Amino acid sequence: MLWLLLQVLASCLWLGHSELVESFETSCPQFFFREIPPNEALEPQKPAWICQRYKNQYYFATLYDRKMRIPVYSAYIYQPGPGKRPKTWLVEPQLIGPAYPKTMEKEWTLLNRYNVSTEKLRQSQAVLQDYKNLTGLNRGHLNPNGHHDDYSSRVATFTLTNIVPQDEKLNGGAWNNYEQQTMIRRTQGCTNTYVIVGAVPGNNYIAKGRVNVPSHLWSAACCVVDNKYVKAWAVIAENDKNQVELLTLGELEDTLTELYGRGQVSLFDSDCPRE
Repeated sequence: MLWLLLQVLASCLWLGHSELVESFETSCPQFFFREIPPNEALEPQKPAWICQRYKNQYYFATLYDRKMRIPVYSAYIYQPGPGKRPKTWLVEPQLIGPAYPKTMEKEWTLLNRYNVSTEKLRQSQAVLQDYKNLTGLNRGHLNPNGHHDDYSSRVATFTLTNIVPQDEKLNGGAWNNYEQQTMIRRTQGCTNTYVIVGAVPGNNYIAKGRVNVPSHLWSAACCVVDNKYVKAWAVIAENDKNQVELLTLGELEDTLTELYGRGQVSLFDSDCPRE
């Protein structure tokens, strides 16, 4: 009996170790250059800091907007490689509450194995049904699966907390060209490339007002070249045009400062060049 009680206690303690964290500085700082995440100027009214966990391993970090039901940004280390594109979509149990698993799961698993109601799941985050029957939009990754070199890390990007409604022409066109071609050129000589990809909330919604459609998508990268010097670059795109604008890091931060209106935005440690 005592052994059973100890097992139950251990199980409760394990579940209580939340994947939702208080800050990235202390919980999964490894996904940010010099372990410095963006400043508070990007924080929404109802934020959730997620260390994205799949099969007991952290793969990237996401600041999630509970109100808009889209990510503010996802941060990861660029490690592209060949591999299959996953097909399974996952959700974040800890957005429902701290008693649920700390690793991302399928909707089916939460509904059937953990007896979560559909309404409870829908209240906490975007679900697959929200992205059904879209016109001119599709599911756009912030952290793309193609920027990872093994199957588990690719699967981890297929969480709806890493997805926004993205213009389908942009997603399959200029944005894809940036992800697959420009990034390869820009990262030549880089030993480690730290990337942050974000979405600016817009005025439109899908799923009867449940999920925000971003007005802009943006990406910034900072890397150390041959262990000698640091370089940085950035892009931004309006989410209704198939066009990506290449910027300096400083230009992107100034643009985001205007778009978000919450003070001066800083995406990376000061050692990343702004010019």
